[in-house]
Amino acid sequence: MSSSRKRPVRAGPRGGSGNSRKRRTTAARPRRRPLWKRLTRSVVALTLLIVLPLGAAVLHKARSITLPPPGTVPGETQRVDILTSDGTLIASRGATTRYVPIGLLPHHLIDAVLATEDRRFYYHPGVDPIGFARALVINWRAGAVVQGGSTITQQLAKNLFLSPDRTMTRKLDEALIALALEMKLTKDEILELYLNRAYFGSGAYGIAAAAEVYFDRPPEDLTLQQSAMIAGLLKAPSKFAPTRDRNLARQRSRTVLQAMAEAGVIDRRMASGAGKKPMGLRDTTTLAEEIGAGHAIDWIFEQAADLAAADKPAGHLIVETTLDRDAQRAASEALQAALDEEGEKLEASQGAVVLMEGEGQIRALAGGRNYETSPFNRAVKAKRQAGSAFKPFVYLTALEAGETPETTVEDAPIRVGSWSPENHDGRYRGRITLKTALAQSANTPAVRLLLATGPAAVAKTARRLGIKSKLGRDASLALGTSEVTPLELTAAYVPFSNGGYRVTPHIVSRIATADGVELYRYRPSAPKLVIRGDVLAEMTDMLRAVVTDGTAKRARIDGLDVAGKTGTSQAYRDAWFVGYSSALTAGVWIGNDDGRPMHKVMGGGLPAKVWRDLMIAAHRGILADPLPERATEPQPSEEPRE
Repeated sequence: MSSSRKRPVRAGPRGGSGNSRKRRTTAARPRRRPLWKRLTRSVVALTLLIVLPLGAAVLHKARSITLPPPGTVPGETQRVDILTSDGTLIASRGATTRYVPIGLLPHHLIDAVLATEDRRFYYHPGVDPIGFARALVINWRAGAVVQGGSTITQQLAKNLFLSPDRTMTRKLDEALIALALEMKLTKDEILELYLNRAYFGSGAYGIAAAAEVYFDRPPEDLTLQQSAMIAGLLKAPSKFAPTRDRNLARQRSRTVLQAMAEAGVIDRRMASGAGKKPMGLRDTTTLAEEIGAGHAIDWIFEQAADLAAADKPAGHLIVETTLDRDAQRAASEALQAALDEEGEKLEASQGAVVLMEGEGQIRALAGGRNYETSPFNRAVKAKRQAGSAFKPFVYLTALEAGETPETTVEDAPIRVGSWSPENHDGRYRGRITLKTALAQSANTPAVRLLLATGPAAVAKTARRLGIKSKLGRDASLALGTSEVTPLELTAAYVPFSNGGYRVTPHIVSRIATADGVELYRYRPSAPKLVIRGDVLAEMTDMLRAVVTDGTAKRARIDGLDVAGKTGTSQAYRDAWFVGYSSALTAGVWIGNDDGRPMHKVMGGGLPAKVWRDLMIAAHRGILADPLPERATEPQPSEEPRE
């Protein structure tokens, strides 16, 4: 009989088995859920915290926004015809618009818009996180903003309800409204509304106006190439408009065609072929382009919108202006020719010209060398140091204080605090007359005269004649260190030519509707004498000497009595000549937009040449009277000898 041995059992600390302790310990621990379940709960909770308030906000927006009446285009749209002083049509802006249902638009136009503006339009709910993230990556790689993250719905929200301010609050509001629009409208309705209200440049609001302005055809008949060009305008309508730069517009249309090929809506062969075809642009070569009036037309268009705003007219406007066709052509050609011939050698790239008549009518205005390459209007908007062209206001103040052109003043080194102005040629002439000092544009006499009368008195004189920009109150004011625009400086010289009367420069003379209802007419204020007759004759005598014997000999014109003043700012950054006959006053500025010094360009050089060429052309057919002469004191008669 066999017997089995029992294995001894180990007792635990309290007499129980060791395994029983282990079991009790394990049972006492709480069981933890898997990580994926915990993450899922957190995500769901976070989503509810975001989605519920967001949904409530979107619902509130959807109830609060009011959509424009169906089938309407923006109220700002109107056609504007601009006429010269003799009634010749010089330019047109805008178009007669109509609302176009999306079903009438060609498929390639829709494809072009979606390919370049919002490829995921039919798949996102109004805001596209994927598109936004893609734009961030592309912009980061390019080191600049080359692609936006806004959807078409967001752009429509901005156009309909929001200001253009780029703030975080505005962007958030834009997103909420976009989501709300997607709740109220179908995708096709959103796209239709967007295309009929978007701005396409050149005054064209809506797809119908764009097709008419650029191609003179209805949008239903647009070709693939034309559709690509119009779609390309949405990114930057003013920049890519073919009325401004045809080459840039063509490049942009090719970019859109390439985007369409990448999106798969056309093949690459089709894109390449369409990019080489003529765009079929409407003949937009207007008289304004032929005579170099692009800067003037832009300014006229801006003013017309403001001047007629009180009546808020719709439809067709006629804007009559003071522009003279021949004078405008002469101004543009004189400036461009001078810069083409000598600009590169003299390191001068830009300029501006203003020509005015004695009652403030602007007969010509060139805001730059070439409007097509640079539409910025320097004549109206660029403020530059006037240099010595400001000195006539200093000398006028001195004459009104009792000095005469024969009064002598010291031309010698001078120190004002830590400032020591010098003459541009480094020479000092000792005691000279005021007439000689102005003719030779000596600096130290001008500073002495300003110190004698006071900077405030000189600033007051300049303002009285028409200077509106902020003027300094220190001694350097005498040398034209304050900045002014070519327009205001030219206008401030007009009283020297018209008998001493201040003028209001103006270029728009009348605005009316196409059926003759007058909306605006320029009405001059009562003439205000700002220079006494005797002082005016003395100033003209001195400014005539600038041309005959001084720094502006290059401005002399045979058979025409003229006067004026040169100006050159520090380090040759600005060069001016402003001068006049009894019929016309013209101002010329030459310089660089970035303030780079030119190569020794002075007011008596390139600006005087441009001024002379312009004035010769502008005086054709005009009989200008001689400028006023100084009154001579009667000499006592000799007593007869006994």
